[in-house]
Amino acid sequence: MKIVIRLILISSLFGMFQKVAFGQAATSAVPFLLVAPDSRAGGIGESGAGLADNSAAIFWNPAGIAFLTGSEVSITHSNWLPQFNLDLFYDYLTYRQYIESLSGSITSSITYMNYGEFVRTSPDSPDAIGTFKSFDAAMTLGYATKLSNDWGIGMNFRVIHSVLSTQPTAGEQGSGVATSVSFDLATMWRPSSFDIPFIGDLGKKFSVGANLSNLGPKMYYIDQAQADPIPTNFRLGFAYELVNDDYNSLMYTFDISKLLVDKDSTTSKDFYQAIFTTWSKYPFFRSMDYSMGLEYWYGQPGDFLFALRTGFFYEDPAFGNRKFMTFGAGIRYDIYGFDFSYISTSIFPGGAENPLSDTLRFSVLIGWGGIVGQSRGLPKGI
Repeated sequence: MKIVIRLILISSLFGMFQKVAFGQAATSAVPFLLVAPDSRAGGIGESGAGLADNSAAIFWNPAGIAFLTGSEVSITHSNWLPQFNLDLFYDYLTYRQYIESLSGSITSSITYMNYGEFVRTSPDSPDAIGTFKSFDAAMTLGYATKLSNDWGIGMNFRVIHSVLSTQPTAGEQGSGVATSVSFDLATMWRPSSFDIPFIGDLGKKFSVGANLSNLGPKMYYIDQAQADPIPTNFRLGFAYELVNDDYNSLMYTFDISKLLVDKDSTTSKDFYQAIFTTWSKYPFFRSMDYSMGLEYWYGQPGDFLFALRTGFFYEDPAFGNRKFMTFGAGIRYDIYGFDFSYISTSIFPGGAENPLSDTLRFSVLIGWGGIVGQSRGLPKGI
């Protein structure tokens, strides 16, 4: 099915998550699962595993939600490749709710990547015989709780649905539609006391989190023998509060992430094998992505707050070569919040183009009760 193959290639191109190493391409299915979903983390270099203090932590590190109370709903929207006037866009909807009887929070999110409308033709003629729409979507349900005052854990279950083409062509069987599942496991350490000699106590100013996401079976559209692994990913993140006084807060974040997909031109390993084999198969440090950011808040918690953000993302030239700067801003007032972010690759000529380059992402959130993003800096605990 030529049109399905073409759509798979388009999906991989838009995701920009193909890792090239030593002439081999370790690609995965449904790369939209790796897209940084929210504008806040998008403004700080796409680093969020150590901060993870809003409902977007469902993606970055669900264990961070263990330290939050109250409720929050948010939605993010971004257009892809707007310079080509294509109907491509990405939406991300989240919800979290703290439930005292469960000693934790339940969470949910919906991710939707629209690839636009395509014209269907027959093998024998270029004339149009119909149209169809292509998209990827995922629905996630999760739970986060604290093991102690300093430790939190989180877990997600996800249903993935990919529609690349709804009908086969010629005499082929099946269609470009696939469904699968995955799950995430995460932890967060946010110490109330962390005394380092010659530095001081970093308690309530420092956090570190890890997230192992998209653990699940391979996906296939036509031939099960040609199934591709989903993008299992490991992310380790840090956050440190550099400044916090009456009106000012400055946060530094740093993330390391690694795609745990072990695939060559003929075979691919299952996720439970790849999470071990990929560490030695590729150069350890070069096969990782690095991102960091700064977030500055001005104002007093509970009043009007204004944020400025910037960040940097780096990927080794042999493994994708994405390099870009990010910028963003946000406001919080009462129970409402608004964030936007901007990506620029023009500062680093020669790097791989990012499909979100020179575009804006917008996020709107509403939070009520407990810690819902009104506070600056790291949550101080429940």
